[in-house]
Amino acid sequence: MEQGASESRSLGSRVARHILRLFFYLIITALALFIGGLAIFYQHIATIAPPDNPKADAIVVLTGGYQRIDQAVQLLRKGAGERLLISGVNPATTGNHIRVLTRSSDDLFACCVDIGHDAMDTTGNATETARWIRGRGYKSIILVTNNYHMPRSLAELERTDHGTRFIPYPVPTDVSPSELVRNPLLIRTIAAEYVKFLLVVSRDWTGFSV
Repeated sequence: MEQGASESRSLGSRVARHILRLFFYLIITALALFIGGLAIFYQHIATIAPPDNPKADAIVVLTGGYQRIDQAVQLLRKGAGERLLISGVNPATTGNHIRVLTRSSDDLFACCVDIGHDAMDTTGNATETARWIRGRGYKSIILVTNNYHMPRSLAELERTDHGTRFIPYPVPTDVSPSELVRNPLLIRTIAAEYVKFLLVVSRDWTGFSV
């Protein structure tokens, strides 16, 4: 009887070790996949570049810095699109405030710029943009946002609006290795964007919202 109990304990111990070993391998595999995917994501945002002389029905810029808005207004001035939506503007910020900061004319903002105050995040940007596109019947859009934010923004917009062609126009943020060493917070920003991007592309089965 003691021998049977001993064999049972031995079997249980072997099963436990096997489960722990399997769990360890799964963790290592998941970590390797994450790091590999992050490296590909980093390479993409480090090399993505705006197209030369882009042309579309209209332009959309997602707020998050006036460098983005400046670039979008410049595209509008050059005739890259007939109209500009600035999505996700703080309700306390007026169109006139943005016009002054971008040194734009009253005529340009009066005729061709729409200010969106509803969006609170990238998901909201996509909803606000899709509604604006449907209301005006556009078929092609130049999307302006930072390079590290572009993959998630495109994923959100393409998921929300299947009928529109989005042309990415990334505003460069220095993500070179030397800059990552100098500014470690940038590593956290890129990693966070990668995680959010994964959640966006897998949202239908994860149920997460970012």
